[in-house]
Amino acid sequence: MHSLDYILKQQLKQSQADDLYRSRTSHSGAQTPELKVNGQTLLAFCSNDYLGLANHPQLISAAKKACVEYGLGSGASHLVVGHTDLHHELEEALAKASQRPRALLFSSGYMANMGVINSLLERQDAIFQDRLNHASLLDGGLLSSAKFKRYRHNDVFDLQKQLENTHARRRLVATDAVFSMDGDSAELKHLSQVCDEQNAWLMVDDAHGFGVLGPNGAGSAIAQGLTIKECPIYMATLGKALGSYGAFVAGSDTLIESLIQFSRNYIYTTAIPPSIAAASLAAVQLLTEEMWRQQHLNHLINIFKARSKELGLPLMSSDTAIQPIMIGSSNGALKASSALKEMGLLVTAIRPPTVPKNTARLRITLSAAHTESHLHKLLEALAGLQKQGLLPSVEK
Repeated sequence: MHSLDYILKQQLKQSQADDLYRSRTSHSGAQTPELKVNGQTLLAFCSNDYLGLANHPQLISAAKKACVEYGLGSGASHLVVGHTDLHHELEEALAKASQRPRALLFSSGYMANMGVINSLLERQDAIFQDRLNHASLLDGGLLSSAKFKRYRHNDVFDLQKQLENTHARRRLVATDAVFSMDGDSAELKHLSQVCDEQNAWLMVDDAHGFGVLGPNGAGSAIAQGLTIKECPIYMATLGKALGSYGAFVAGSDTLIESLIQFSRNYIYTTAIPPSIAAASLAAVQLLTEEMWRQQHLNHLINIFKARSKELGLPLMSSDTAIQPIMIGSSNGALKASSALKEMGLLVTAIRPPTVPKNTARLRITLSAAHTESHLHKLLEALAGLQKQGLLPSVEK
């Protein structure tokens, strides 16, 4: 039998040969559009800091103040002595912001999704998921004891057929609200109608919508007019539009109390630091105090889409801050990303298994911290790559 290192090295070599090997990009300084990487300043279009809050002075000030008053670590899980008044205040603010009765903090979106699914479902139950859901939802379903089913992307009719053919006791339908690699949105209203007809619960992962979509950044569920009855389980993260860290689940008092009692991912995890809770609270307040951020982001999205259409860039269908350019081959995506880096732009090449085979892409993300000048620089670079044959063209 070969040694562990020998087997793993063969896997790594194969990953490199297939153009699927991943490398970390280390930068110095704060999360801003301009990042310093190995002494080179790059204009980044790959951050999920959609509102440009990650380096906001009010978040930094709140974190500093809390760190002095509360210390660094929370010291324990929420159910022991890790839950401070800052955590509690943040939960109340998140419930209000998402227009739900109550909210519960989790250490990450991954933990939240895993925790919800595994605390609600047992062997006699079933979970139905969009094929393009985030890994955290998929892993939550796979690791639960429930029957795991996947329906075609954004295909409500396929979901309906599967629900009609199940004999499961509890039926949970889980979906991304905004799909992280495609940028398109789930048809939540139609999904909720099918769930109502088929006696299923709808769980929405709004990691890429909360703070950005809906009035005052209330999120995708509110933007699409879903009440708590239509969307009883709402999850969103704090590390994207809010520029902080962590996640929360919002819903009825009964749901939240049940998660406190039965979610292992909540019960057996150290609470996020109080300073992070304080920074997140400041970010929630900024959603209504600085609404120009959402407006500016939407302005940039519209400019980028219109100009890309004029250039004939192969943009995927998206109205969100996630604007992927389809390339196809992993090697082609890497070459395009590398060429952009030489021009001073940081755009990540997304390859399998994150996306399906032969659908490698450049995943461009826009932020309220970007300026129109930043955007024009990116568009000029993309047009240059197109002339070099590094980007495919579509009919204008």
